[in-house]
Amino acid sequence: MANSNRNKSTSKGWLWLMGTLIVLAVLAAAASLYYQYKHLSHGEHSSVKQAIQEVKSVKKAKDAYDVIVVGTDPEGVAAAVSAARNGLSTLLVDGRNRQILGGLMTLGWINSLDMNYSPNKNLLGKDDVFNKGIFSEWYAKVEGDSFDVNTAANAFNDLVKNEKNIDVLLKTRKVDPLLAQGQNVVQGATITLENGSTQVVKASSVIDATQDGDFAAAAGVPFTMGHEDIGDPKSKMAVTLAFRLKNVTPEVWSLMAKRLNGDNDDGSGVTEVSVYGYKEMSNYPPLNKDRAKMRGLNMGRENDNTVLINSLQIFGVDTFDPESVKEAFEIGKKELPNVVAYMQKTFPEFSSLELAGTAPELYVRETRHMQGEYRLNIVDVCTNNDQWDRIGFGSYPVDIQRISPTDSGNVVCKPKQYAIPFRSIVPLKVDGLLVVGRAASYDTLPHGSARVMPTGMAEGEAAGAAAMLAKQEKMTFRQLAGSKEEIAKLQEHLIKQGMELQPIALKPQPFMEHKSYEGLKSALMLGLASGAYDNNFHLDDAANPKRMVNLVSGARKMKPDAWVGDVNQAIANLQNADKIPLTLEQASYTITQALGLKAASTEAQSKLMENKLLTEVTLKLITDKQKLTNADTYLLIKDLKVGLTGKP
Repeated sequence: MANSNRNKSTSKGWLWLMGTLIVLAVLAAAASLYYQYKHLSHGEHSSVKQAIQEVKSVKKAKDAYDVIVVGTDPEGVAAAVSAARNGLSTLLVDGRNRQILGGLMTLGWINSLDMNYSPNKNLLGKDDVFNKGIFSEWYAKVEGDSFDVNTAANAFNDLVKNEKNIDVLLKTRKVDPLLAQGQNVVQGATITLENGSTQVVKASSVIDATQDGDFAAAAGVPFTMGHEDIGDPKSKMAVTLAFRLKNVTPEVWSLMAKRLNGDNDDGSGVTEVSVYGYKEMSNYPPLNKDRAKMRGLNMGRENDNTVLINSLQIFGVDTFDPESVKEAFEIGKKELPNVVAYMQKTFPEFSSLELAGTAPELYVRETRHMQGEYRLNIVDVCTNNDQWDRIGFGSYPVDIQRISPTDSGNVVCKPKQYAIPFRSIVPLKVDGLLVVGRAASYDTLPHGSARVMPTGMAEGEAAGAAAMLAKQEKMTFRQLAGSKEEIAKLQEHLIKQGMELQPIALKPQPFMEHKSYEGLKSALMLGLASGAYDNNFHLDDAANPKRMVNLVSGARKMKPDAWVGDVNQAIANLQNADKIPLTLEQASYTITQALGLKAASTEAQSKLMENKLLTEVTLKLITDKQKLTNADTYLLIKDLKVGLTGKP
């Protein structure tokens, strides 16, 4: 009887315990949902502007740290926090006389995020984000896809000040690499302090999170500049001077929403915190026609009836020359009163708005592109390519902003999800160093997507964890980058930190299954093909002689010294060259004219084959030799590139 009662008691005890666990699980799930609602949905817009917290900066750094992070932009904050959480003593230092954290976001006033959204939804049915980790931790603290810069600065500071392993050193004049004697190995930094004195600080590793890869360049890391890798080294995307408008009341916001949230398919719209549209602003007549141009308005809402606008583009700026930077500010500040007057005149809802200042720093989109162990290319991005050593993901459209006032910009493609490899933050030639952010190892075209802040913060978080792993395993970053076993450890560790790094499992894009896909890849790598937001490269559209001339002219970048002829002579005697069909004979003749190969139009095809610039494989893929398609012309470009350079 006693055993029976004991069994009943035990049974009741288990039932009670199971019931309690179920209740706790339900409560935990509810708490998680509430957290997501409160922190990730960014519900209502606040009207209370935070005061900026003071960043506690040490007056002088210690003599040695496990890792030095150079640069206080978002990528640098993520790197420092990740390193510190992995038990490394960390110095976060900036050489740009800054007093707050966040760089481009908080001092460049770019307060609207270019997000990497997953095709999946979160538990609340809202768009989910890639990467998560420290980026999502920061994102939960701000108002949404657009944010108040004070909120953002404080959110960055909150991440840093809570880490006991981080020393912050601000308002330094310069941070130079400390290299091992006679070796390309970074062993720390020589820091020029605010008072002009210098201090040598040693470290096991350094993470360069500067916007332009300044530290890495000084250490001897190789870079390309601007569009150099597609044959145009003098061109790079415009810089922007962000500006603030005041008197943007809730009533004004409602009027903007009424205008932009109607039945339109032009990509414009208004959310609780963001405005994107007013494409008519591109018609604004600039005072300085050679140096300035407006585009549609990108507005980020602040918490005091003001907005920040990222829309004034300035060209021909050497951002490494202080005088050129000063001139850019002057151009922008002269232009903006007229810009605002044009807005007031053109759009009734803007009649009461006033200019309320310009950003302390320029928004510089593009300068150096590092040459690393792997260089992310445009085919990787457009084809949603995975990488075995993935440390983060991108999905933002490949947005190539104007390079001159007469340029209209370009969207090459819109990926769904592609991987950033660890090898793309490991520089060639120099050890003891990682480079994260927009100066990482990307070609110029994929940089149009991968340069966005959420991707850079994922790289920063990975770099901080990699510094721990390299120290623990007594390996260089280059050795780490070559070890699948160690990279698997890094990925596992990052997942434990809250990142999501599962392999990509997407169906091939339709254009990847086209018979002329190999030709398209060559055209993409040369910057000669664009699919825009719908990834439609118009492969089966009819080509014409004029377009072929333009295509071959653009292909000159593959080997400029081979273009000794005059490509325009190919259509000199043709009427309506932009309307008539393109024949294989005419296409071949266009190429021979560009290369200065003497051949009549009827002999051009044979001449190309004789010089191994055209293959039988391509000829078999061209279905109608009297009416070539765009895809056919891309195949011709592929053969030409292989014949001239040995590379597809």
